[in-house]
Order: sequence, then C-alpha cells, then structure tokens
Amino acid sequence: MTTYKEIFGKYVKNYSSDPSSDIEGQIWYNTTSGTFKSQVLVAAAWAAGGNLGTGRYGGGSAGTQTQALYAGGYNPGGSSVATEEYDGSSWTAGGNISTSRQGQGDAGTQTAGLIFGGYQPTTFTYRNNAEEYDGSTWTAGGNLPVAITQLAGAGTQTAALSMGGSPTSSSNEYDGSTWGSTASLNTSRFGNFGFGTQTAAAMTAGELPPSAFTNVTEEYDGSTWTTVNSSNLSRKLGGSAGIQTAGLIFGGAPAPAANATESYDGTNWTTLSANLTSSRGYMKGCGTQTLALAIAGNPTLNSTEEFTGAALTTKTITTS
Repeated sequence: MTTYKEIFGKYVKNYSSDPSSDIEGQIWYNTTSGTFKSQVLVAAAWAAGGNLGTGRYGGGSAGTQTQALYAGGYNPGGSSVATEEYDGSSWTAGGNISTSRQGQGDAGTQTAGLIFGGYQPTTFTYRNNAEEYDGSTWTAGGNLPVAITQLAGAGTQTAALSMGGSPTSSSNEYDGSTWGSTASLNTSRFGNFGFGTQTAAAMTAGELPPSAFTNVTEEYDGSTWTTVNSSNLSRKLGGSAGIQTAGLIFGGAPAPAANATESYDGTNWTTLSANLTSSRGYMKGCGTQTLALAIAGNPTLNSTEEFTGAALTTKTITTS
C-alpha cells in the first residue's frame, strides 16, 4: 500500500501545538489534541459587515477594517455632515464634519483622519477646504490650491496626497497644514481609485472627460507620475485599499465592474473570483489588500462588506 511518505516525500510530523506556518497540504499530528491537522488555502471572499446608521454615498473614509470612519456623503435629503466610526462589527456616531460634502478625497486613520475637496449639490459649490479628525472632533485644515470633487486620496493626515478630480485633474501634497502642487498626471481623470502613501502611491481607472472610462494606471514616487500596467476593467467611483505594492480596488460603475475586485502587486493586476455581494458605485473603501472594507454606495446604501484575502488556514482532519 502506498504511504504518505511515498506520495509526498515527507513523513507526518508530530507537534505538541500547531505550527505557526507550514506547507499547504502538509499533514501533521497534534499530540496534545490527538488529531491530524493540515493547512488548506481558504479563498478570498467578501462577507456582510455592520450597517451604517444613515444610508448615503460619495462620502470619505479612512482607517482599517476594524477601526474605520465614514464622513459626509449624499442621501435623499442632500449632502450630509454625519460621521460614523466602525469597530469591526458595528457603526456608531462620531463628530460631525463642519462642511457638508460628497465626492471628497480622504486619507489617514479613524483617530487621525483627513477629508478634502468635494461638492455641495444644493448650492452647486465645489469645495477646496480640508478637515482633520482626532477621533471625536473635526477641525479646519489647509485649503487645496483649487476647488475640486471626485478625487482620490492616499497617505496620512500629516502627509497626504490628492489625485485627479473634476473640474481640473491634478495632484497635490499635504504636510498637515499646507497643500503644494506636484507633478501633473499623465492621464487626466476623475472618479479614480487611489491607494498608498504620499511618496509611493498608485492610481487607476476613472472617467475621462466628457464621458469615457479608463483603466490606465499610474504610480507616484514623490516627484513623478509614471504610467504602468493598466487594471483589467475600466470604471470609476469604487473603493480601494492597501499600498502601492499590495493594492485592492472593488466596485464602481458602470456594470459589469460594479461588483468586481482586482488586486495589484506593484506590477500586475489580477481579477479575483471574490465579488462584492452588492453591486455598487459611488462607494468608498479602506484597509489593506487582505483585510479591506467596502462602505455604502449608490443607490443610497447603508451596507458594509468586509474582504478577507486568500490565506492558509489550519484545519482538523476528520472522516466526514
């Protein structure tokens, strides 16, 4: 009879406790529990998270999957000033922003967040002001050089980057008090996806004026934008998370991109089999490539979805 050793070239190992890492498919025996175990690859997936208290879309987000914020946005009553904070399971009210807006850029964390730009539809006003959040209160920050909406953001509260936008597509750096203009984008667009830091950012997709969509990707090194490999789907106004070498984008408009997820390794884009449960545009995201959060969206959604990347997981082997 063929043995495990003859098939895999290894003996079954004995451990008193499960190892922190091993080879996918490798079997071991846990002498403490008296069970055979193995590491199996669990596929990436989206799952339902807690619902926002107020359904809206086009707000600003920051933070991680278990410590996030969502501020502003649009609901049927107009642009909102509400902020909500997420603890990994439920949303609770935070401090209101000073200026209602939608389509703003964002950066930072739940306790050191930043929003900038945006649009107030009832007054037809483009915003250039920034606001900073300390975990409870928003205060005025420095103004962008130009009033702009549907822009992407990256970085931290004291080292942020704005990318793209309408009516003018540009990029700007923030030092915690002042915005300064940087190198121009190679492809002007708005509604684009962005992630990373002020000196190592990536941006992709968006809308090209007046009404065409793009999948062009650019990377920023702190001084220059460089066009690199394009993402797989042309779309706008979806969610993003991660860093320049480990990014994630999801959702957006139009269909069929509205529930699609793509990952970026700093060179190539991969379309994942894990789709958002609810197709949505005008949404926001935050977190990392393996632990991301999709928040709100059009039509006036209050739902949240949590993304978990593919990972090796220890499983007990049974006869069932």
